[in-house]
Amino acid sequence: MSAPILTSGPGASTAMAGWRQLVADWSSDRQAFQVSWGKAMMWIFLLSDTFIFSCFLTGYMTVRLTTTAAWPNPSEVFSLNIGGTDMPLLLIAIMTFVLISSSGTMAMAVNYAYRRNRVTTAILMLATAILGASFVGMQAFEWSKLIAEGVRPWGNPMGAAQFGSTFFMITGFHGLHVSAGVIYLLIVASRVLRGRYEKTGNYQIVEIAGLYWHFVDLVWVFIFALFYLW
Repeated sequence: MSAPILTSGPGASTAMAGWRQLVADWSSDRQAFQVSWGKAMMWIFLLSDTFIFSCFLTGYMTVRLTTTAAWPNPSEVFSLNIGGTDMPLLLIAIMTFVLISSSGTMAMAVNYAYRRNRVTTAILMLATAILGASFVGMQAFEWSKLIAEGVRPWGNPMGAAQFGSTFFMITGFHGLHVSAGVIYLLIVASRVLRGRYEKTGNYQIVEIAGLYWHFVDLVWVFIFALFYLW
């Protein structure tokens, strides 16, 4: 026989109050485990993204170590000819500097957001987005240069065929994250500038956007070290 369902009495009132409290806690943007829902969900997303990038980089290292064909020399492949002189990794160094600098402007944006200085916050987020877009533009130039030199996902005239597939997959996936981040920052910056978060006084969305952006920058450090310096 099924257990009786309480429809009245003190037990039913206590149970209903408990369910209402549970629904209120889990459906509102209050806090669970001392972390707001927005920040918790961003951390979960970044954790899942960490697994994906780890798989990509682990696969790259496995291919790099096991291939029998000669792997192209990054200093030669990613060099720029300026005035008849080859400048190894010059473009990559500029790209890295631009992206790391964007982390600084994003950190300052978070600082000013919690000071309720929405104009300065929006300006710094816009500067971060511009730096990110500049990075993507330089990456597009790098891709165009290698494609013009004959590098393809299925082949590579400079050495191991796997070079092209791993390069376009890893840098392309990261570039997609940067592009999405630029759009994300522009949307949040426009909302900050219009005073959308003044009503609630909650500027944590800027910090959440900063978490994403710092993650993208951190991933590039690993790509830079393993792909361009190794």
